[in-house]
Amino acid sequence: MMANDFRHVQADSHIGDIPDPLHGRKLRVGIISPYSFETPGGVQFHIRDFAQELIARGHQVEVLAPGRRTNDMPLWVQTNGTSFAIPYNGSVSRLSYFGFVGAQVRRWVRQGHFDIVHLHEPEAPSLSHKPLTMTRHPPLVGTFHAAFNTYPLALRFFQTYLNRYLAPLSYAICVSDSARATADRYMPEHIPTTIIPNGISCRRFAQASPSPRWVGTDDMPTIGFLGRIGEERKGFSVFCEAALKILDRYPQARFLCVGDGERQGRDMIADLDPSGVLEAHMEFLGRISDEDKERFYRSLSVYVAPQRGGESFGIVLAEAMAARCPVVASDLPAFVDVSDQGRAAALFSNGDAADCASVVCSLLADAERRSALGAAGQQRSFRYDWSTVVDQVLNVYAQVLS
Repeated sequence: MMANDFRHVQADSHIGDIPDPLHGRKLRVGIISPYSFETPGGVQFHIRDFAQELIARGHQVEVLAPGRRTNDMPLWVQTNGTSFAIPYNGSVSRLSYFGFVGAQVRRWVRQGHFDIVHLHEPEAPSLSHKPLTMTRHPPLVGTFHAAFNTYPLALRFFQTYLNRYLAPLSYAICVSDSARATADRYMPEHIPTTIIPNGISCRRFAQASPSPRWVGTDDMPTIGFLGRIGEERKGFSVFCEAALKILDRYPQARFLCVGDGERQGRDMIADLDPSGVLEAHMEFLGRISDEDKERFYRSLSVYVAPQRGGESFGIVLAEAMAARCPVVASDLPAFVDVSDQGRAAALFSNGDAADCASVVCSLLADAERRSALGAAGQQRSFRYDWSTVVDQVLNVYAQVLS
């Protein structure tokens, strides 16, 4: 989630040992992102990596996204040159919707001569919404990522409208049970729906080398956080409160923080602990590359996912588990699902810093349990590998095209 840019990522290819649901047919696939690639996020990285996997299998892929083009975007990503910021699901998203945008998107679809067009978050007021108004279009598949603790008033208000507007979809994919529970509120009943999780490259995380900068010891464990620090739903404040309690048991512990928002993070720490003790143990790493993210997970004693809500899947859990890193996570429904009901990660009560610290300390005190949890997590992560996820999506494509 916190890579430096969108540069080409070498995809794992398992073509030789998996069935081909399309029986050798190569497709032209158009993918539309609702969010700008200028500000990376989970949906954008999902689209990037999924497109890269399709290309590795010989399919032709083009991606359309809001905003401006940057030098690090792959050539197959096109942008429409305009976007605006709007609060959405506890975050700030850059969308594109008004003016000439509709005509621009519909022209892109017509000129692409795609076999199939894959819309991400078509319920959001952005580019993915626009092809649904076309009188003639390729088959449309939608992926729904969003999940909400409390169903938003805006979605409730537009529920009837969305039920009618989404009718042209041929198939709906939800990334988790939580995302499906949200989408079911406004999804037309006639649209077939399935759950296909987000994907990761298990091989890259499993084969990463630990970094000497980040490797912990029994006396000086390293405990990691990854996310947008300034967003309340990412739970950094819970992480900080738990860290203070962990320091009582492990006074030499280091807390490694990856993601944007160092200034907000330091302000939270100063408010929580004016003595400065906690700040001395917090290390802010900012955004890191994909390669360093893989090494980060491999180096930690424990990874903590303290998110408070708004998570439909939990890609950070899957990534850390693939790296065989012991994971401690809040008991959000999406995290419970990804962790196999707590068998592949240790769960704590959402928002309860004392419980989080207790679970972390119990793991740090038990090397055998940490090792077993890491192994269980890695085994669980295989179900999220791109080799499996892409097969499932191509099966959907095959059903739609048949």
